[in-house]
Amino acid sequence: MKHYYNPMSRAVTTDWILKELDIKHEQIGIDFTTTTPELLQLKKINPMGKLPTLVDGETVVTEVAAICAYLADKYPEQKLAPDINSVNRATYYRYLFVAGNTIEPALTLAASQMEHPNSATAGWGDISRVISTIEIMTPEARWILGEQFTAADVVFGGLLDSSITFGTLKASSKVTAYVARIKQRPAYRDAHQAFIDLLKPI
Repeated sequence: MKHYYNPMSRAVTTDWILKELDIKHEQIGIDFTTTTPELLQLKKINPMGKLPTLVDGETVVTEVAAICAYLADKYPEQKLAPDINSVNRATYYRYLFVAGNTIEPALTLAASQMEHPNSATAGWGDISRVISTIEIMTPEARWILGEQFTAADVVFGGLLDSSITFGTLKASSKVTAYVARIKQRPAYRDAHQAFIDLLKPI
């Protein structure tokens, strides 16, 4: 299994789930500042030329939520996804996909001081509804599915964490507390250490 990675990219989230699952894999570092063989290889595998990209044998998976869902289902013994027939599966899917499909586009536009010309036609609606959705969906305690930490927490919580870090989200106390719980996980700390080191003042 190969994981194409840069610590200043969204691949830090998929690195985190790989560490949660303790999966042996090859980490392939990508430097976007120069044309390297690894970057050329990435662009052949993923036409977007974006991270993260996961290659498992002949299977190529891109997009944070897709990679996290794929890995959680590939290793069911690790319990990072509810059982396939569980009633919790619907909630799990909702959190997996609301992050990239709804929350991130709205926060990105807002950070650029832009609005969709007709928010009623946009899949993510408007920023006020997105902020309200984040507040309502963030768990009061523990994790999205209660006591069971899942890939949905990695994706949803990971986006909230990065959005707070980069200043695109002003978090409420509830969101801040949830992200703080996430940051206590050893796999989170391990995956984010390189990113933390890069942000340290020289």
